[in-house]
Amino acid sequence: LSIWRSKYSILMPGNRPRFFNPLGDATQFLFIHLTSPSRDSLDHSFFKYLADSFSKYGHKSLYCMWMLYEPFVMFSKADAVKELLKGTAINEKCWVYDFTKALFGTGLLTSGGTKWKSRRKLLNPCFHTDILKDFQEVFDNHAQKLANFFQCETENEFTYIDTPLKLSTLDMICETICGASVGAFENQNSEYIKAISRLSEIFMVRVYNFFLWPEFIYKRTHYYKEQVHYLKVLQDFSRSVIREKKDRYQKGGNNSDKRKRKALMDMLLDRHFEFQDLNEEDIREEVDTFIMEGHDTTAVSLMWTLFLIGHHPDVQSKLHEELDRTFGKDVDTPISVNDLNHLDYMECVIKESNRIYTIVPIYGRQFYEDTTICGYTIPKGSSGIVLSYYLHRDETVFPDPEKFDPDRFLPENEINIPDFAYIPFSAGPRNCIGQKFAMMEMKTILVAILRRFEVHSLDGRDKVLPLMQVTLNPSIRIRIRFRCRQ
Repeated sequence: LSIWRSKYSILMPGNRPRFFNPLGDATQFLFIHLTSPSRDSLDHSFFKYLADSFSKYGHKSLYCMWMLYEPFVMFSKADAVKELLKGTAINEKCWVYDFTKALFGTGLLTSGGTKWKSRRKLLNPCFHTDILKDFQEVFDNHAQKLANFFQCETENEFTYIDTPLKLSTLDMICETICGASVGAFENQNSEYIKAISRLSEIFMVRVYNFFLWPEFIYKRTHYYKEQVHYLKVLQDFSRSVIREKKDRYQKGGNNSDKRKRKALMDMLLDRHFEFQDLNEEDIREEVDTFIMEGHDTTAVSLMWTLFLIGHHPDVQSKLHEELDRTFGKDVDTPISVNDLNHLDYMECVIKESNRIYTIVPIYGRQFYEDTTICGYTIPKGSSGIVLSYYLHRDETVFPDPEKFDPDRFLPENEINIPDFAYIPFSAGPRNCIGQKFAMMEMKTILVAILRRFEVHSLDGRDKVLPLMQVTLNPSIRIRIRFRCRQ
């Protein structure tokens, strides 16, 4: 099988395995593992190695990296990415996602084939615009609570924004997905909060350490024991909420709830009782997936956006002008969906931030048939890796790519961006189902913060480096100075 893969993969650009280096790029990864003094250093070194490879071969539509005779085909140009993502033929996630099945089961994120198609079809209506409108009150309440916290920070020299943002987005997503509050903002040391954070860390430890890829080795480590413990904490919470809602449903029916806002879990329970095509564990898998994936990606995106706004007073001034036109001087006016729809420049700012700091910088697909893309035959069994972080730095599409320029996404400019050249939420049939949800959430939080405060970033971009973890996290905690607007 390796010889068959090599026959075609070796024809692609890349660092090919040779007689004196039969393991290809795995040799360098092993060196990085042995010489990195810390986890952050490992993340940064891995990122730097990808950057060096991209600088050599990124002008090609695709190129190949090798890990222990396994070819990983790297996609960094829009034409190749489009061929990979646009259809349903290459729709299965890369085998590395198998590591997440212990966390999420085989829900929407990790499933494939007919199960993924049926589950996506079932969940799509839950994220319809009309449904999302009902969540706006929850977003607004928690955003105001977050802004009140930052109000108390205005006398301080700076504030670390990572923890309050993550706790706030976790509260938002738990209330909208489960219909239950975890009180993360008031109880940040709870076992549930620790579980969510630690499970993400353990997952990345395993991804970067290929010695832990074999299941029989991983299950003999302390990481596995931790994973089992924290998974129980996470799943016990979801199961308890499901059982409580199910008991209430069975006792009183759902007629009394028709006028109330329904959480995602309520909609899935409706499906459970009406069609019996979802059991309790199916519901738990989807709920845990949305909570784990949804809160962190939004919080990290907001971190980078505030960081960039704090470095660009001209952009911040335009944002303040737009907010004043929309809300006037009253900083306590509830934020409606209609208000969010008028914040065109803020949307440009968010898009440009997500271009520079792409929250999910890398993701993969698995090839189950020989496939030809951009003139290269990619053999069955290969993994396709989309380098969205580097895709968004294509100078032919985004001139001066490191420059923060929200005007790139003004309507008259955005129309010139080729299909699949900008995909912060992925693209094609397996794009992010919650992207509208995330945009509403981010806009609401930014409105609550920026109509009250001026923000100033205290560390330069050369000092705050991106780390390739589950999401694109900063190498040091981001410090923002909040000052009340005059």
